[in-house]
Amino acid sequence: MELLADFGYWGLFLSGFLAGSILPASSEAVLLILASYGYQPLGLLAFATAGNVLGAVFNFWIGWQSKTFLLEKVLRMPKSAIDAALARSQKYGVWAMLFAWMPVIGDPLTIVAGVIRMNFWIFLVLVTIGKFARYYVLLNGYELIFGQ
Repeated sequence: MELLADFGYWGLFLSGFLAGSILPASSEAVLLILASYGYQPLGLLAFATAGNVLGAVFNFWIGWQSKTFLLEKVLRMPKSAIDAALARSQKYGVWAMLFAWMPVIGDPLTIVAGVIRMNFWIFLVLVTIGKFARYYVLLNGYELIFGQ
């Protein structure tokens, strides 16, 4: 992670993207390293959030592109079950996107959002709010503890 920190804001953007996608990565370490180097908090928030949200959009696209394959071929779900799941998710599931930042469950949430054809703009707004809030809390906690 320190290697990505050597690239400053763009390294943070890349680590955010990787962490937001299906690849196993962590952007928090890069964020905190850069904070300890004295990088501006607003820049850190912007680059980390943008990269992480773009990673989630990549996951959404994967889900969108593979809808038929994942659900019908791999999971062998009948069309009626897929339609029922889509109706339920559209009624209740959008708010789950606020938790797309969470380890383990976040990536599958964003892929499923694409699979079920969630409204992209609602997805984007909710994912951005959740991911921004996570980085904001992390940076404020760092500043509170280390006084920077």
